[in-house]
Amino acid sequence: MTDTAALLERIEQLERRAQAAEDYRDLVNLQGAYGYYVDKGLWDQAADLFAAEGTLEIAGRGVYVGRERVRAYLRNLPAYGHGTLYNHMQLQPVLHIDSAAGIAKGRWRTLMMVGRLGHEGRWGEATYENAYLREAHDGSWHWRIASLRGVVNFYTEYDQGWHRGGVPLLRAIDGLAPDRPPTLDYEAYPEPVIAPFHYDEV
Repeated sequence: MTDTAALLERIEQLERRAQAAEDYRDLVNLQGAYGYYVDKGLWDQAADLFAAEGTLEIAGRGVYVGRERVRAYLRNLPAYGHGTLYNHMQLQPVLHIDSAAGIAKGRWRTLMMVGRLGHEGRWGEATYENAYLREAHDGSWHWRIASLRGVVNFYTEYDQGWHRGGVPLLRAIDGLAPDRPPTLDYEAYPEPVIAPFHYDEV
């Protein structure tokens, strides 16, 4: 191999590594943005982070297919306002990215603090197993959520804690049936649940 060919190969390798780093950053920002929008009940902004044919599945309530169905699901959640808490922290990412194909998968942990003044205060934790794709938007390419799958590990009253058990999962949204049945039949803590992994090794 000539010096020029070796240099070109090295440049290509560096370009691939730079692209992979940018994609990792963009995906972390994408998922983090979702959490911040959910924090404040900004349902339209959260829905806009999904691909046109993206799907959402939370707490075994079934699968909602397409960005507008995701939007309808999110808009069915209570509005953010006085005395409402929706803290939704996105933690512990494990990402596998195929930059050339424009696809990725990620596993996350979300820690939730949910409450309404004078009514309820709860802790929750869930595992997200998500897929992402790069999608054209306004003349450029952006990462979007292709599927968001939230498996709730526990949900409990703040003043009782998990040692007294958990709150049963709400299995349906009134007036908004899913497009497909849930992909995992489970109950949260105290029952054990392990969200399926998208990877065998890191």
